[in-house]
Amino acid sequence: MSVRYEVDGRVARITLNRPASGNAITASMPRELAECVERADLDPRVHVMLLSGAGSGFCGGYDLADWAEHFLDAEPVDPRDGAPTDPAVQAANHDPERIWDPVVDYQGMRRNVRGFMSLFTADKPVVCKVHGFCVAGGTDMALCSDLLVIADDAKIGYPPARVWGSPTTAIWAYRVGVQRAARLLLTGDCLTGADSVARPHAADSAPPEELDERCEALVGRVARLPVNQLVMMKLLLNQALTNQGLHTTQVLGTLLDGIARHTPEGHAFRARAAEAGWREAVRERDEPFGDLGLR
Repeated sequence: MSVRYEVDGRVARITLNRPASGNAITASMPRELAECVERADLDPRVHVMLLSGAGSGFCGGYDLADWAEHFLDAEPVDPRDGAPTDPAVQAANHDPERIWDPVVDYQGMRRNVRGFMSLFTADKPVVCKVHGFCVAGGTDMALCSDLLVIADDAKIGYPPARVWGSPTTAIWAYRVGVQRAARLLLTGDCLTGADSVARPHAADSAPPEELDERCEALVGRVARLPVNQLVMMKLLLNQALTNQGLHTTQVLGTLLDGIARHTPEGHAFRARAAEAGWREAVRERDEPFGDLGLR
């Protein structure tokens, strides 16, 4: 299992549990995440969920080796044959010689969006604790949570905006405002935890050595409220974003993600990754921006 679940008093602790790979997102992780959220929602003991990551960082985005290198070994399927196509294989299939069905791609990535959005649509509030790094697909989980507490030195952003991606949950503008979202998505730059609070981006930030204490204090205060009050307040807050058209924007973001992986630049990035490895391809992508070392 890539996600660990445990209940501690009134708190359901949901932990991304692939520390050796920076908690990179596998095909099963969004589904496991949604299952944990449902368990917490149905448990009368639980008032609040705390989402965090094991190891050196919260989440380094998609496990590209799992999604692409593994699936690229699969035999291509021609939709005209009427044979079933695995959406996960389709979503990771970037070979320009193979037939790409954007709708099948959308189906596969939409399943991930539903998993991430389980945090948003959960009845009970979700606090997300970020340390180390939270980039690319990891930001989908962090920003779908209700409250974000981040270490001052942690990095959060969406570098795939530079090539090969579009944020599928499309929630950046709703969380940080259009101008701040534009600053991040038109550069692929990352913010520190301190920047995130100042802009504002998160509910709170803390020095790394104080992050756990600060986060537990906030979770404890939330947990003191009756569950019915928490559910009502979350419904009220989420309705504001829903009325602004979040669902429609997510449909577009998920479709654009597939398109971004099939542009000439997207194919070139994939070809370089196949030749030199994903880490090297990412390093070369980010080198002109001076922020090497981010996943």
